[in-house]
This record gives sequence, structure tokens and C-alpha cells, in this order.
Amino acid sequence: MGVSGCGKSTLGRDLAAVLGVPFVEGDALHPPANVAKMRAGIPLDDADRRPFLERVADAIAAEPAGVVVSCSALKRAYRDLIRTRAGRDVTFVWPHMDRAALAARLAARRDHYMPASLLDSQLAALEPPAADEAAIAVDGAAPTPAQVALVLAALDNPTTI
Repeated sequence: MGVSGCGKSTLGRDLAAVLGVPFVEGDALHPPANVAKMRAGIPLDDADRRPFLERVADAIAAEPAGVVVSCSALKRAYRDLIRTRAGRDVTFVWPHMDRAALAARLAARRDHYMPASLLDSQLAALEPPAADEAAIAVDGAAPTPAQVALVLAALDNPTTI
């Protein structure tokens, strides 16, 4: 989970590979209307996000042996919707970074529909996971293998990279 550019897809792919479970790229779960809005630099609202969040939850529910899905899940209400609809335990991993690092990553990205101009709206919407949520925070600026190792340790998984 996290704002665009924090590295959730890269971390998710690597984490899924180590865990031996499928990875689902959340960007592919957005309805075409959402992609068009973001491409046009228009922030999504809660109504826009709902079908996307439902698709994320359905992807989780469809993989009883486990799955890693990248998803912004910026607000607690979004994470609660995913948990409830998925009907199972869901742990969120949040690679967090400061705004300057995020902006630099977004500026360097090519061929992605999410423009850097939406970063501030995402940061404004972001509600970091609360202590009572099943969530693991990692430094998004750390090398991906170090992030994976931290997540595995937090999950109490003996697998190492």
C-alpha cells in the first residue's frame, strides 16, 4: 500500500516471488474510467476508488493459498473494505518515503498513467496505518531486498533472501 512511486509494485513482485505466491499488479485492476481520470491529472474520489478496491479484495479472496497485490489503499476505510470483502486476514505493507524522493521517482517514470501532478493529492489522502491495523511499515528508500527481509521478519517467516 502507499502513494504512487513508493515502490509497492517492485516490493510486491519480489515478496511474492520469495513467498512463492502470485503477484497481482493493482494498476491493472483499475476500471478504464479511473485510468482515464488519472491520465488527465484528475484525482480519484471515494466513489471512483470503490470498484477498484472491490477488485483488489476479490483478487485476494480468489487465492486461498496467498497472494500479494499492489494497491494504494490510502485510507483506513479503503483497507477496511478490502479486509471485509476479502473475508480473510490481510496484512498491508507500507513502503513510505518523503515527498522529495517520491517526486523524483515519479519524474523519472515513463509509460505510466499516473502523473506526478497527483502526488500531493495522494499524500493529502494518505492515512498511515494505525497501530491496531495489520500493517508493516518499511523504508521505501531502502534496497528492495532489505525491504523484503524486513517484511519476512515481521511476518515471522523463516524464508530469507
